[in-house]
Amino acid sequence: MNILVIGNGGREHALAWKIRQSPLCEKIFVAPGNAGTASIAENVAIDVDDFAALGKFCIANNVQLVVVGPEGPLVKGIRDYFQNDPSLRPILMVGPDTQGAQLEGSKDFSKKFMLRHNIPTAKARTFSASDLDQAFDYISSCKPPIVLKADGLAAGKGVIISLSQGEAKAVVKEMLINKRFGQASAKVLIEEFLNGIELSVFVLTDGKDYVILPEAKDYKRIGEGDLGPNTGGMGAVSPVVFADAAFMKRIEEEVVKPTIAGLIHEGIDYKGFIFVGIMNVGGNPFVIEYNARMGDPETQAVMPRIKSDLVELLVASAKGEMKGKQIEIDEHHAVTIALVSGGYPGDYEKGKVIRGLEKDGKALVFHAGTKKHGEGILTDGGRVLAVSGKGNSLNEAREQAYQTAAHIEWDGLYYRKDIGQDLMNYKG
Repeated sequence: MNILVIGNGGREHALAWKIRQSPLCEKIFVAPGNAGTASIAENVAIDVDDFAALGKFCIANNVQLVVVGPEGPLVKGIRDYFQNDPSLRPILMVGPDTQGAQLEGSKDFSKKFMLRHNIPTAKARTFSASDLDQAFDYISSCKPPIVLKADGLAAGKGVIISLSQGEAKAVVKEMLINKRFGQASAKVLIEEFLNGIELSVFVLTDGKDYVILPEAKDYKRIGEGDLGPNTGGMGAVSPVVFADAAFMKRIEEEVVKPTIAGLIHEGIDYKGFIFVGIMNVGGNPFVIEYNARMGDPETQAVMPRIKSDLVELLVASAKGEMKGKQIEIDEHHAVTIALVSGGYPGDYEKGKVIRGLEKDGKALVFHAGTKKHGEGILTDGGRVLAVSGKGNSLNEAREQAYQTAAHIEWDGLYYRKDIGQDLMNYKG
């Protein structure tokens, strides 16, 4: 079958890399793609939000399966657009409609969904600009640190942890009144801080049945030792030492099953990925967020560990035929390092020449913010590359990833040297 992956990041390169391995995949397109996807698929110069152009392309190229990578088009209604057009309706799609995408598109909706369905989560209240005085009163009753979340999409940067009530009040005012994150912070959640260690859990569902993909732990902050501002993700590790069979079983029983049951109860026909952000608090799983798609850079660590035919599972999800499906997972460890532009997650320059990609490193190199320029490849984003090493141990996977990363250069290149280090001697 002909398959279209929508997106241009490292997640989409990793998805396309895995999809291409399936005997069910005849031709693969990526819209708009990057310099890395161009080497394994046909890039299509169509924006992820141009639903009309994407629909016309699918018809013209006999695309039978669409896999939506980023959250933007899902929240804006790409599935709804295809479902409402009789000529596009037969095309299979992995990704929820606008109603299902609210799990990610609105922190307020997802928090209330968790509470309605008794899914363990932190206590929180939502406020808008007209409620500023009540928000201040609520903050005065909260014990620091205090978590502040923009309700809408903020490119992974809409969560701020304030260490004092005074700081939290200043940040809430900046978000609500000064619109720090634009419309995304028209409403803000004030949430209790959960002290624990994070885990990313990925579910592929047809709205009734599901498979759980390999788990991962990502590293959000720019600086080593988890210091500095949040980013879209500086690296990831899979498997995760504290996510043993017993803990994963608890997540399935206490989180995954109630989430699917909640979707059914609310009449949400959800076909696609659900990313569940878990906080392990003293051995107890709490949900800190849902996403309506795979994570980035976790996808780059998860895909190399899936032994099953991914396309077979994607088609089953889109068709509503997940019942009885199994997923086979490689026991190897994977470590992914994000290579970023100098200045990221703040201001950074694009157009730097990337050197060393031709050197034969053992790790996989997934492109995120890159573009071709003649015979060369230039930086074209904050997160530029993701290097994924694999090995029989966490240490072996780390070494492979860092050895390959050491071959790659551009002006201003930065990456964390401590990805996975905290798990090397994890005692719980």
